[in-house]
Amino acid sequence: MAGIVKEDGSCIHYKRHCKLLAKCCGEFFVCRLCHDDVKQHTMDRFSVTTVKCIQCGTEQPAAKVCKDCGMVFGEYYCSICHLFDADNKQYHCSDCGICRVGPKEYYFHCFTCNLCLANDIKDTHKCVQNVSRQNCPVCMEDLHTSRISGIPLPCGHLLHRTCFKDTLKSGFYRCPLCVRSMVSMRDFWKELDDEIAMTPMPEEYQSTTIMIFCNDCLEKGSVPFHVLGMKCSSCGSYNTTQDGGLSRSPQHPC
Repeated sequence: MAGIVKEDGSCIHYKRHCKLLAKCCGEFFVCRLCHDDVKQHTMDRFSVTTVKCIQCGTEQPAAKVCKDCGMVFGEYYCSICHLFDADNKQYHCSDCGICRVGPKEYYFHCFTCNLCLANDIKDTHKCVQNVSRQNCPVCMEDLHTSRISGIPLPCGHLLHRTCFKDTLKSGFYRCPLCVRSMVSMRDFWKELDDEIAMTPMPEEYQSTTIMIFCNDCLEKGSVPFHVLGMKCSSCGSYNTTQDGGLSRSPQHPC
């Protein structure tokens, strides 16, 4: 048998009291993730038909309770995904096709994104067709089947919620795919406004402008050049990139 089992029969992924027979290998694993960690292929959760009780060792058809010793394999059991866990707040979403972390009443299924999302972003998130059918651009792990919920960014791209938080903690505020700001930067832009106002450029650069492209509103334009940042004249963002060379007034020729 393979897979790391704790004394209570759980693994690092789930707390349960049985092992699943992987048809692809003919071996027992505590969960599909334990299987995938040691094999060169993925385990089909839907094909599981046999489990083994951790307490008495009885092999039996998949069910919530051991037929011999009465051990409850998991407070939560899904007969479709064959998911056992001590957390009974999980729920099976027929539209996603898999079980999700709950409680169910905190989430809704977006049929455009094809994913369950938190209720608090139901009316504000940007829908993107089948957005979860890809890997997280931070950790490169699958988004749709992940045990970690996804969070849609203002640009419409999706990140694992934990990856999103870790990215912000690292000081990066831009989407790793399209570099649009992931959160409101209004307060930071105001601080940068004040810092630029207190840091005038040398006289020979005070009439210098530069062409920029704004990663937030996608507008282009000519703006005053400053080493601390170039502010978009359309939306006020400093999330900009240079889109041309410097231009100087006649009194300050290049």
